[in-house]
This record gives sequence, structure tokens and C-alpha cells, in this order.
Amino acid sequence: MRIMDNFRGALFNILAAKLRSFLAVLGILIGTASVVALVMSGQLATQHALEQFKALGTNLLAVNVYQQHQDKNQSSGVKLSSLTLQEAIDSVQADKRIQVAAPYTMLYAPVYYNDKNLNASVIGATDALQAVIKISLKSGRFISLLDNTQYYAVIGNQIAQQLQAMGMKKILGQQVVVGNNIFTIIGIADAWPENNFFEDNINNSIIIPIKTSLTLSRYSQIQNIVYRIDQNVDVDAIKTHLNQYINRYISEGQVFVRSPEQIIRSMNKQQSTFTILLGVIGGISLLVGGIGVMNIMLVSVVERRREIGIRRAVGARQANIRNLFLAESITLSLLGGILGVLIGILASMIIAKFFHWHFTFFAAPAVIGFAVSVFVGVFFGYYPAYRASKLDPILLLRSE
Repeated sequence: MRIMDNFRGALFNILAAKLRSFLAVLGILIGTASVVALVMSGQLATQHALEQFKALGTNLLAVNVYQQHQDKNQSSGVKLSSLTLQEAIDSVQADKRIQVAAPYTMLYAPVYYNDKNLNASVIGATDALQAVIKISLKSGRFISLLDNTQYYAVIGNQIAQQLQAMGMKKILGQQVVVGNNIFTIIGIADAWPENNFFEDNINNSIIIPIKTSLTLSRYSQIQNIVYRIDQNVDVDAIKTHLNQYINRYISEGQVFVRSPEQIIRSMNKQQSTFTILLGVIGGISLLVGGIGVMNIMLVSVVERRREIGIRRAVGARQANIRNLFLAESITLSLLGGILGVLIGILASMIIAKFFHWHFTFFAAPAVIGFAVSVFVGVFFGYYPAYRASKLDPILLLRSE
């Protein structure tokens, strides 16, 4: 009962000085909300990226090939070398655990419709790309090797929206200009989950036959291949075999192989570092809030000297006075901590909605934020409480 009496008294004193108590609670609230919102938002961002990888599949490999050497006409530089289309397709034979290879090119050419520029990138691909990175079609068909050097194009979801905004009602069969060449639209891709594995965004791309892309520019080369491999296999061994295969065709070539698992591990490591950093930033806010609580409590001790003197005169011990003021600082921290957790969760929900992330409640940031806020209340409230308990009751009553 004595503990409950202390907290009832603390609540009464807090309500008696509403503005001062509000300012003390505000510091803890902001610190706790910062910790919860920042840490939870970081976890939501990582979860969103991992969900994109899971949608695409983790049994993938991406290969980037280039050859670095000195050009006779340049003091320094990098020249790019590439595989032929057949060599890229045959690279599936490098390891029996590779299911399919999807070579592609990336072009940098302006894209127009009715003399209006479209914000689009150009990808030269085979039909294998659709299966490997899971491109679904809203209408029409995908690019095929049988298209050879035809001027056909499959457009991404965002490109279709741009064309519709320009007044195009029936998209299939219409034509767009890529560089100086006219391409006929034969397919429209459905919305594709953008991720950090594939180097371009299909939603914002125009996909043309890979043989056609190789004729459009002398800089167009096959230096990128995406592979779908068997599940739960030794990825490092496949990487080694791919390196050996590609280096047979490109002397002194450098081959970079990436896998979703590798990127996921890197993201998890970055997320841990990011969480610690955000926690430190939020902790600084809590530290400032704790100092505010200490200041408020020290002022309260000075203002309530007569009360302390009377309590001591009628038999209250030093421990009773200390516990009374400590209960008050803990109550302030509890109020700030609870409100801070709620506001932090609400802020995380708003951030998730703004970035179109799926919101998931993570208990750890909320529990940690609340626990730290209570610790701050105890830590910074103890000194004022201790100081109040050590005051001489005779001097207190005489000073009044």
C-alpha cells in the first residue's frame, strides 16, 4: 500500500503543476517516439526489401562481365568486352545445377511517342528473361528469339501509364521511337516488384529482342546474364564454374557474380548497423529528456521544502521522502514512455503507408523504447529524490 500511496501522491503533484509536468513528459515522449519510430521504420524497410527478394525467388544468380586493359590511345581507361549471344546462352552448361540462362543488354537511347519523350530504359532480352525474373503480361506476348532482329517491343507497366496519359487508348500495335528506329508494341507487362537484384526496373523499361539491340549501337554488348538455379545448392561452387566458363571466352575478363542470399546477408548486416545508429540517435533524445526530468524534479524539491520539512517532523524517514520523489519521476517517465511508444508506432504506420510498405508490428523496438524511458526516469530522478531525503527538516521549517 505504501508504494501505491507514493504513486497516488506523485500523480497528485504532477496534476498540480500541469505545465511543468507536461514539459517533463514531452522530453521523454519525444525521445521514446524517436527510438521506436526510427528503429521500427528501419526494420520495416528491410522487411520490404526481403519480401521483394522472396517474390522474385532466392535461387538466382546475376553475372556482370567486363574486361579491363590499357587502351593505346588513352592514358587510362576501361574497355568493355562481352560474350556472343550463343556463348551466353550456352553458359547454362557451366554447371548442371543451372536451370536457365537469360542474357540481356542495356541501352541508353531516347524513347519518344508523338515527339514526346518517355522516361524509359531499353533492355534487349530473350524469352528466358520472362521466366527467370518472373515478368507477367497484362496483354500481348513477350519477346522471343524467333523475333530475330524485328522491331518489336514489350513495355513496362509505368510506360503504359505514360502512354495512356498522352491519349493512347489501344496500346497493342501502336508504335514508339527508340533512338532513330520505330518499334511496334506487342506486349504490356504487369506491375513488377522492383528490387535490388535485377539492375533495371521492368516497370519503367522497354524490352526489345536482344538481336535487335545488338544492331542498334556499337556499344551494345552482352555483359549481363541472369540465371535461375536449383534450390538449396552450393552457390559458391556454381560461381566458380561460371567464372571458369566465361574466362574461356574473355581473356583477362573480370566476372562479378551476385546472388540474392549474398545481398540479403549484406542488407541484414546493414540493417543491424542502421538500427544501432538510429538507437543511438534516439538515445540522445532520451538523454535530453532525462535531463529535463532531473531539472523539473530539482525545481520541485526547492518548491516543496516546507512539505518535506513537515513530513520529516511528523515521522517520515529519509527513505519515505526519497521514494516519494522517485515515484514522481518514474510516473513522469511512464507517461512519457507510454505516449512515446504509441506515437512512435503511429509514425511507423504513416511512414509505411507513405512508402507503400506492408506494416508489421515489431515488439522489440516498443519494449526497448519503453524500458529505456523508465530507466531514464529512475536514473535521472534518483539524484533529486536523494537530495530531497538528505535535507535537514529543522532548517527547512526555519527557512519558511
